[in-house]
Amino acid sequence: MISDCFQSACFGDRRLTNRLVKLVDQLSSYPNLSIPAATKVRADSEAAYRFFNNPRVTRDAILEPHVAATKERIRQSEVALLVQDTTEIDLTRPAQQVRGAGPLDGNKRMGMLYHPLMAFDDQGLALGTVWSKSWVRDETDKTVEKLSPEQKREQTRKIPIEDKESIRWLEGLRAALSTAKACPKTQCVCVADSEADIYEMFIEDRRVNETRQLELLVRSGRQRSLSDGGGSVLDAVRSTPCLYSCHVDVSKRTLKIKAKTRERNQPRSARLAEVQVRAKTVTLHASDRPGASLPEVTVNVVLVEEINTPEGEIPIQWLLITTLPITTLDQVKLIVHYYTIRWQIEVYFRTLKSGCRVEERYVENIHRMENCLAVYSIVAWKVLYLCRLSRDCPEMSCEVVFDPCEWMPVYMAIRRAQPPKTPPTLNEIVRMIASLGGYVMRKATEPGTQTLWIGLQRLNDLSLAWNTFGPGAGDC
Repeated sequence: MISDCFQSACFGDRRLTNRLVKLVDQLSSYPNLSIPAATKVRADSEAAYRFFNNPRVTRDAILEPHVAATKERIRQSEVALLVQDTTEIDLTRPAQQVRGAGPLDGNKRMGMLYHPLMAFDDQGLALGTVWSKSWVRDETDKTVEKLSPEQKREQTRKIPIEDKESIRWLEGLRAALSTAKACPKTQCVCVADSEADIYEMFIEDRRVNETRQLELLVRSGRQRSLSDGGGSVLDAVRSTPCLYSCHVDVSKRTLKIKAKTRERNQPRSARLAEVQVRAKTVTLHASDRPGASLPEVTVNVVLVEEINTPEGEIPIQWLLITTLPITTLDQVKLIVHYYTIRWQIEVYFRTLKSGCRVEERYVENIHRMENCLAVYSIVAWKVLYLCRLSRDCPEMSCEVVFDPCEWMPVYMAIRRAQPPKTPPTLNEIVRMIASLGGYVMRKATEPGTQTLWIGLQRLNDLSLAWNTFGPGAGDC
């Protein structure tokens, strides 16, 4: 059970640890329901809110057992991709607002920001969270709003990076290095999207030990120049021969209410994009910093660029800056593969918001919300982990994950037959559970997180009935 690892949580009071174990078990059984509905009994519901509000309970204390278990899973993997990204937690309320929440865009929406560092293996299996940061912004200075874009950029340029929100990317990189040192036999790669394209990321110390370093893979988000004045990095790598061509699945993207003007934020249709891949080693021109002189750095660059783009669509272009080697074709292909796994953290955010509905939890203050978010972040990971594990290890026995009183009633409900003596495979049972949430079982498809989180709730209802007055009464 997911709650088992929380037996080691330390709050200075064993009763709080016991409450966390029970709470995680209840919320993970019904991730899509409200806290009162998931806990079912009023006393448990009130205890849950008291737990979130207790001054002894902190986000870090809640997450510590999960982080320790995640590092153990990393040690068992040859490669760990440590992916970091940021998402908004919108806590805007029609009436009473969450005390302590800050502005998300101007002062129209209120909430907090959440920045996790998640570990994945080289096949995309979510291993868990190893570090996270959450914060609220101060209210927007109205004098800043009156400045022109050029004036805002100049004002921002003068602020030290330690005083900017972008410091989170360096903090995430340092947390990734700490994780790599704790798992020295695993090759760790810190992966991030274009917001992390900060020059300090490339010059930060990444030594794990005498023989290994933390590798870096960041998508470029700005026009970088070569150190010798020979033009842009993009033009330099684009001028090299194409190494290979392939197809990339491009997901649909809809226009947001306040879409940014950059091409990568614009809407697009889902398609199978044909891309060409090139690679080159370059030395970057050092970024200017007030009162500081930064050294030049040599990195490898991989360009993934779409050809034959459909009319009306913006071409796909990934300019990937990395410390991973590009000597062979297989190494370049591996870099592209690693970057595609970064999308799994977006699936995680969707599971957290749509599956666990974390933004809809009615708590009174930001301290409660941070503790609530910590619990649901682990619940969301469980759904993502289970969904992927059933694909990567389809022949694994379902009893590695599910008790007999969980899979047997699901089997009977779907198959309309007595459960077999030999437990079915994990993939077979996960598909059955997802079918309870609306997944149509076909050989060519696998269930997603949405049908799985809905199905898990129905599984727990079936298990409750099984244990209460069915064939398994008293067995679990």
